[in-house]
Parts: sequence; C-alpha cells; structure tokens
Amino acid sequence: MSVIETQSGLMKALSGEMTPKFLATRSADGLPNVVPVTSLMPADDVEDRLILGNFLLRKSVGNLNGDPRVGILVITTDLEGWVLQGDFVEWQQTGAYVDCLNNSDLLRYNAYTGIRNGGVMQVRAILHHFRISKLRVLADYLLARAAARRPAPLEEMVTMPLPVRDGFSGMMAVRVLAFLDDVGYPLAVPALSLQPAGESALVCAEGLSAGLLEPLAAGDPVAASLLTLDVVSFQAKGRWLGRRRLLGAPVGAMSVMDVYAGGPPIPGRQVA
Repeated sequence: MSVIETQSGLMKALSGEMTPKFLATRSADGLPNVVPVTSLMPADDVEDRLILGNFLLRKSVGNLNGDPRVGILVITTDLEGWVLQGDFVEWQQTGAYVDCLNNSDLLRYNAYTGIRNGGVMQVRAILHHFRISKLRVLADYLLARAAARRPAPLEEMVTMPLPVRDGFSGMMAVRVLAFLDDVGYPLAVPALSLQPAGESALVCAEGLSAGLLEPLAAGDPVAASLLTLDVVSFQAKGRWLGRRRLLGAPVGAMSVMDVYAGGPPIPGRQVA
C-alpha cells in the first residue's frame, strides 16, 4: 500500500480543488518559505506522486530548483489535516500532468494566466495526522490573544502593514508555520491561532502542533503563511523567539523581518 493510502481521507483531501494545501521549501541559505498551493493534487499513474501547477509561484520555484526537499500541509474545512514530507522530482512543460492541471476548475477559469509548467513531487512520509475541534480552535485563539504582548524588539524586525495585521488577527483563516527539521527538511504545521503581538511579531498557542514545534530553538528561521476565506494570502518571515507557558499551555512567538504578498495583484512582492 502507498504511503498516502495508509491514511483514510488523505487522498480525497488532496484531490479537493478547494482544500487548503501549503508547500514549504527551503532556500540555498537554509531559510524556509511556505505558500498556499491549492493546485496540488495526486497523480493517477504513480503511487505517492503529487503534481502542482506553477501558478503565482516565484520564490518556491527557485527553491525547488536548488533543493528538492519539501514539506506539505493539507487541512480540510472540517479541520482534519496531515503533515507530509517529500521530494521534488522535476518540472514538465507538456504532457498528461500539465493537461490535467490546466483542465482543473481552479486553473481553467482563472483570470490571470495558465500555468508555466507542472511540478512533480514524491511523498516520502506522513509525519502527523490531526483533527481539531472548533472548541479547541477557539480556546487556542483566546490563549494566543492573551499572550499577544509585544516581545523585546530586535534590530531586524519590521512593522507589518495594517492589512497583514488585520489578516492575522481574524479568527476565520488558515495559518501555517514552516521551519527546517533536524535533518534539513522543511516542515509545514498548523498554527491556526497565530496572530500579531504588537506590530512586529506573531504569537500562537502551539496546541496540537506542540510536539512538532518542540525542536524549534530561539533564533531559528521560521516562515508563517496566512490564507483567508477571501483568498487573501500573506507570508511573514523571521526568527523564532522561543516559547513560554501560559495557563499551563505552551505559547510560541516569532519576530517578523520580512512580509510578502501571496496572491494577486502582486504575488511574491515584498511589502515590508
């Protein structure tokens, strides 16, 4: 049996064109990058193979060309999700994969452009499966808000634009943290409570991701991705500031050193 098929519901989630999916990559200097990749879907001819369209991707393409290691997060609207790791294989300019991607509802009717090419990846492991109750989401959100006080400023921190802070402040959005694991693979994990602490930091109740976040040490590079219900997306990059316990639960924080727009009209452009 394939790796994906060991998890009931994962194939269906990956096949859902509107299922939130996130791709984490790493740059040549070891910095994580994480973006929504809704076009990600299973290939139908090779076990554990995924394909995705090169659509509104910039930094991710360069990272994949330089380092094949990837992390993937899939999370359904019912708050069930999976943390995967894999390896990028190649880009294809033509062929069955490209045709399949271009014929999907997501790309067939987009108002911007078709895909430049199709990416091919191979899943190597499923690291974590989770289900999050709405009550747990609310509890973590309130805990993070209680912890949202301005950390000690760092010289490199930037002020997040107000639309970015507003996006991270809202409860109805998907938020993801990405970092590198102890062997250098990118990890993308759910951080649904992630929200601003002042103008230059983000905090989150670690919740069900606490075990995955445990290896993070103060100073490690991290990236956070936000995807709202209005399909607004931003990415914040910075350094992990560490964790503390609040009401008996771990709460983590990151500085913000760069902010990028994740979608139209300026996908990939630095905004802070």
